[in-house]
Amino acid sequence: MSGAPAPVRAVIADDEPLLRAGLRAALAEAWPALEVAAEAANGVEAVNAVHELRPQLVFLDIEMPMMNGLEAARAIGELAHVVFVTAYDRYAVQAFERGAVDYVLKPVAAERIAQTVARLKARVASPPARMDTLVDELARRIAPAAQTLQWLQASVGNTLKLIHVDDVLYFRSDTKYTRVVTRDSEALVKKPLRELADELDARHFWQVHRNTIVNVRAVASVVSDDTGRKEIALKGRPEKLEVSRGYAHLFKSS
Repeated sequence: MSGAPAPVRAVIADDEPLLRAGLRAALAEAWPALEVAAEAANGVEAVNAVHELRPQLVFLDIEMPMMNGLEAARAIGELAHVVFVTAYDRYAVQAFERGAVDYVLKPVAAERIAQTVARLKARVASPPARMDTLVDELARRIAPAAQTLQWLQASVGNTLKLIHVDDVLYFRSDTKYTRVVTRDSEALVKKPLRELADELDARHFWQVHRNTIVNVRAVASVVSDDTGRKEIALKGRPEKLEVSRGYAHLFKSS
């Protein structure tokens, strides 16, 4: 008598715990039968997990410390089907579409995960494809994409100060300006939020409301009330940030 088929297993690799949790929750909703066998915080951990656990799938963030997702994909080779997780949609989508590999854009959206799951279910029974050529092309495309906004010229009263974007907890639209909030200060920049959104690193800065962009690394927790309304608690600041309904999927709980 034959038993039930073995579950499809996956490894998730991303150096940001919040992003790993978000991807895991999205996968749980789109593919309940998928078993996440392990999580990894860098490419080395991902490669080790694939060799040890032999999952059919591995989700690799492209930008990770020690060994990035492209290097990890090379090391994994044909041991598992690779899904790249990336914020570099403008530079890499054409390369992904030509390769036998799927991709997920950050921040993770339910609709995109559903498409990815459908493709993976159709592909998972087949042997993983070699990706050397694709990985080389991705490396060439992504290299120039890392130029994102690093410094802001902001006004505090009559004083102009330079603020590094990594120190910003969140941005909020303020009439003709954008309010920049750090752990211990606030300032104004003469640039609309929409323009800033195009210049910030999409891996770390998420729009959570039409008036607000938050640094994901500054998020302490996300709380939902009985109506499903979500609020973000920040590290080092007392105020809460509202997550509008259109962006609530970014913080789905598992």
